[in-house]
Amino acid sequence: MSQTVRTRPEGSGQALSEAYDTALLDLDGVVYAGGLAIAHAVESLGTASKGGMHLAYVTNNALRTPDAVAEHLTELGIPTEASDVITSAQAVARLISEQVPAGARVLVIGGDGLRVALRERGLEPVDSAEDEPVAVVQGYGGPDLTWSRFAEACYAIARGVPWFASNTDLTIPGARGIAPGNGAAVEVVRIATGAEPQVAGKPLPPMHRETILRTGANRPLVVGDRLDTDIEGAFNGEVDSLLVLTGVTDGAQLLAAPPQHRPTYVDADLRGMLTGQPEVVEAGDGFRCGGWTATAGSGELELTGEGEALDGLRALCAAAWTAAGEGGCELDGGKALARLGL
Repeated sequence: MSQTVRTRPEGSGQALSEAYDTALLDLDGVVYAGGLAIAHAVESLGTASKGGMHLAYVTNNALRTPDAVAEHLTELGIPTEASDVITSAQAVARLISEQVPAGARVLVIGGDGLRVALRERGLEPVDSAEDEPVAVVQGYGGPDLTWSRFAEACYAIARGVPWFASNTDLTIPGARGIAPGNGAAVEVVRIATGAEPQVAGKPLPPMHRETILRTGANRPLVVGDRLDTDIEGAFNGEVDSLLVLTGVTDGAQLLAAPPQHRPTYVDADLRGMLTGQPEVVEAGDGFRCGGWTATAGSGELELTGEGEALDGLRALCAAAWTAAGEGGCELDGGKALARLGL
């Protein structure tokens, strides 16, 4: 795919909730963490919805069903229907259904989200390699998923049964910090079998296709906290994205981002959906946003001025991404980020 290499965050004269018809929102690290609403999320989403923006929730977490996710969001104060939730379980179930006969048995290594999604596609979930499954599907099963479940997958895969994974996120954010995600569990099975799964979730095309099929979005905005899933997924789908800094991505990772991980917009949290975005402009040998000017110096990124920390981060992104071109920036941004408290 040929795309123009992004060298700076874009500005917007309109509030993003007005410029885009649908927000494709990640959940963990964006709307909530450890089940608790992230600051400003409930109010921001309510305002965007009242203004006419369609809100859809797109998650790589295959554990819970859309009904359960919608109920949780509603309890948090974000009225949501199950049809507004798109999961990697749904994407992988469609992928499997296109390759196996109707009514086929599928060995499930994961939770209820996978089972419901498989039944929606006319497939029969089973629990054992002895049940003669025609496919194995692995998704996040929560912190109590036992070692024996991984072994069951290995037994079936060793017999030549094709293996599918809902997603390969190595980590998942929680109330106490970062925990192992489905990608870590997939690595266990990969190491034991030497096999490679077909993966459906973000950032890969099956997830984007599932999302567009279910939402009918014409001008979507992907909103996420992860560069390697949310932002890369938007890049692969050729749609715009907003990175919020409430999850796993920090300033240093953002500055080092290669082209497929560079978001269209950057903001602190979901309040960024309700505002325009400041423009980053060239300023001599550097880039200015608000009261800050960033330049690519000798071996490090340099920052001068004062003002809002996020403006400084946007200016640093422009300096770093321009210097890096089609690669990842290797200049040290530590001192500049420290000035911003990031």
